[in-house]
Amino acid sequence: MTALLTSPDGTPASPFAFGTMQFGGRADAAQSAEIYAACRAAGITHFDTAWIYTDGRSEEILGELIKDERDQLIIASKVGYTGGAGPDNMQAQFDTSRKRLNLDCIDVLYLHRFDAQTDLRETLAWFAARKAGGEIRYLGLSNFAAWQVMKAQMLGTELGLQADILQPMYSLVKRQAEVEILPMCVDQNIAIAPYSPLGGGLLTGKYATGGTGRLSEDDRYNSRYGQAWMHETAKGLTRLAAELGQHPATLAVAWAAAHPARPMPILSARSAAQLEPSLAGLNFKMDAALYERISALSPRPAPATDRLDEQEMGE
Repeated sequence: MTALLTSPDGTPASPFAFGTMQFGGRADAAQSAEIYAACRAAGITHFDTAWIYTDGRSEEILGELIKDERDQLIIASKVGYTGGAGPDNMQAQFDTSRKRLNLDCIDVLYLHRFDAQTDLRETLAWFAARKAGGEIRYLGLSNFAAWQVMKAQMLGTELGLQADILQPMYSLVKRQAEVEILPMCVDQNIAIAPYSPLGGGLLTGKYATGGTGRLSEDDRYNSRYGQAWMHETAKGLTRLAAELGQHPATLAVAWAAAHPARPMPILSARSAAQLEPSLAGLNFKMDAALYERISALSPRPAPATDRLDEQEMGE
């Protein structure tokens, strides 16, 4: 069982989170307000941003939108994607994030990525001080390998600090987290908020019909989701969705949420209309048979052992 996050007034985290990476970018302030309203109407209580998103506009827009109901919400941001995980850099970014969000305390603060050039003890000591001072409530780690998380857990025991939530990439076409990351989080009581459950939009089916988006506009996303089998998986999901009378995005996010580790997928969109089928995943009932049908559309990652003979024999 993974950890349960709550807002300052005790409201539990919703089954899905919403990521505001597109606020102030592909979604202007008015569109962002419509998206936020749709999320709240659907019961979303967990909103995710970062110091680096849209040159700060994401945090500024989110800060304005949450001001009348802040204590009912879990607000997450991230530092250290650029400039490293040294205390001075993280402090400068954290102070800027709090100012943009108009918050003294940010509920979840993530280290945005592992920094091999900085002593992790030094990084964790800074987080421990922020937590002790009531400036953050939960420690988050993003884009960490399993061994990096466990290193943080080991060093954190010296500081009375443990990771509360992890943000890995996870979708039907990016399943590596199933090997060690998701089981590790269950074992360590770490909540899971995976990003890109739609595979950068690939799993909506729009690219097969000539649609545009991050995969067609961003070389990094095109590279990440450019393998032929991934596109075949997306086509298979679209066919299954048509058979069931559902939108493929609904199936994709519901599938990601249905893993036994009970992750909280981070939804994203650039308009309320685009978000609608993902929000429908909140109320979609995924039975075991359908979960396996969807799982079969993509290759399962290899297990974290070379002793396959022993695994198959149950030894």
